[in-house]
Amino acid sequence: MKLSVVIICWNDLRVIRECLRSIYDGTHKTEFEVIVSDNGSTDGSIEFIHEYYPQVVVVENGANLGFAKGNNAGIRASKGEYVLILNPDTIIHEGSLDKFVNFAERHPEAGAFGCRVLNPDGSYQISARPFPNVWRFWIAGLYLRVLGNLSNVFASDMYPRWKGESERAVDWQSGCCVMFRGDLLRRLDGFDEQFFYHFEEVDLCYRVRKEGFPIVFTPEASITHLGGQSVGRFPIRFALEQLRNRYRFMYKHYGPRDCARCRHATLASFRVRQIGYTLLNLVKPSEALQNRLDTYRVVIRWNKLLDPVRFVEHGEEPEIEGQPVVQAS
Repeated sequence: MKLSVVIICWNDLRVIRECLRSIYDGTHKTEFEVIVSDNGSTDGSIEFIHEYYPQVVVVENGANLGFAKGNNAGIRASKGEYVLILNPDTIIHEGSLDKFVNFAERHPEAGAFGCRVLNPDGSYQISARPFPNVWRFWIAGLYLRVLGNLSNVFASDMYPRWKGESERAVDWQSGCCVMFRGDLLRRLDGFDEQFFYHFEEVDLCYRVRKEGFPIVFTPEASITHLGGQSVGRFPIRFALEQLRNRYRFMYKHYGPRDCARCRHATLASFRVRQIGYTLLNLVKPSEALQNRLDTYRVVIRWNKLLDPVRFVEHGEEPEIEGQPVVQAS
């Protein structure tokens, strides 16, 4: 088997229909299998797949295991020489999987591969980024990214002067569509399951790089990513989980000192955004802006009370009255 496409599903009937259609209708030269790892869907997703795509291998997890653990269940069922991790809210462009595999075959030195990701309106969606560190959190958090156009010293969470229009080595590729060599992925035991939401693919790409394999990007293969289907349902819950994983990542790869230092950059970033959106809400109030400000209020309070190192080492975190700060499940 040349390619295994692993798709995680959690009540994604609305989008997985088009995702599967695009894979089967647009792939012509590559032997592939599709594995859907279902995290306890109750919206008819599995019934739809069984009826209309009986060739799909369905792994029923019975509960929401999160991105890392859910994808690992799919990876364990895979047989492909390459394994593509794909979100259900994506549409594969005609022939892109064939081009993606061909690109990988031309780069035997690489361990993982990224492709061009577009928004629904056809605009470029940033999917390949530098690895995060404390300095880059400060640059992005204080809206100083423009300085990256003057010097790579100020590169933050994106590559200056590049919008995915050329081949290049990258640090990491978004988990909405990232492909790995199957043997390497299995040797690394897939995703680190301490990460429930966000930073899973960053951590995995970091480990691929530590093994000595570059991650290369091609614009030849492209997808459309609708984005944020689950996150929009629980904005505060997912914002907190993203921050938990930020601290886990920093501790794992940079140590306790940088994990603690990261908290200051995080607080500054949310303070800047809170001030900006408060002013905007005064001029043009809306429910969406108020919801965003409510999220900022909770995460700022949570971060102020948090000791990041004790959180990672002992699981200790503050309780915020009236807010769902427990692990998402």
